[in-house]
Amino acid sequence: MSQILVLRRVSKVYGTGASAVHALHEADLAVSAGELVAIMGPSGSGKSTLLTIAGTLEEPTEGNVFICGEDVSRMTSDAQARIRRRSIGFVFQDLNLLAGLSAVENVALPLELDGVGARAARAIGMRVLDELGLADRATQFPDDLSGGERQRVAIARAVVGERRLLLADEPTGALDSTNGEVVMRMLRTACKRGLAGMIVTHDAQLASWADRVVFVRDGRIIDETMPPAGPEALLATDLTR
Repeated sequence: MSQILVLRRVSKVYGTGASAVHALHEADLAVSAGELVAIMGPSGSGKSTLLTIAGTLEEPTEGNVFICGEDVSRMTSDAQARIRRRSIGFVFQDLNLLAGLSAVENVALPLELDGVGARAARAIGMRVLDELGLADRATQFPDDLSGGERQRVAIARAVVGERRLLLADEPTGALDSTNGEVVMRMLRTACKRGLAGMIVTHDAQLASWADRVVFVRDGRIIDETMPPAGPEALLATDLTR
């Protein structure tokens, strides 16, 4: 399988001098096409920083980030924006849905920005919403949706089209267990189509859906494991090292 995302000795420092915060220390990570990777660790461990740097939303202080073989850390901001729009799907904790667009319009927007006609883009968006049980809510605006419904719309927007990389921060945080399972099945299906996925989570049940679980502590990747033993094994993992 080809590597879609590669982080090579990535470090991130906020501030300078005595007040400097070392959010990441020489992190090395690769995620291949078809693979779903979960990032776990305590609050403040560097999980979200790892995600935002992987998505070119932040620049590393040191190191390199490669997406589909291209060193995006050396690109201009305009080139990085094109990579984000065409190749990366994001699910943020605050969702970032556009209040003035309906659910299906939110999902279709990335396709339209990439040149797909409005009618075709909305047809694709409807298909994805239907998979998530939201076909009957497609014309509703975000303020008229429940928290769980908004979460599923955000995930639909992240996986629609020909994305190569999915980056998600607590993607089932607002969902009950039933809808959370629907979402995780969809993410697994997207990865089977060749998408590479990286999910930040503190939920061992969610991480158990991943192919691989990477543990972060104090800005360092300290361990990784395969999760077939289930969430109980993940909960027992020593993050104090």
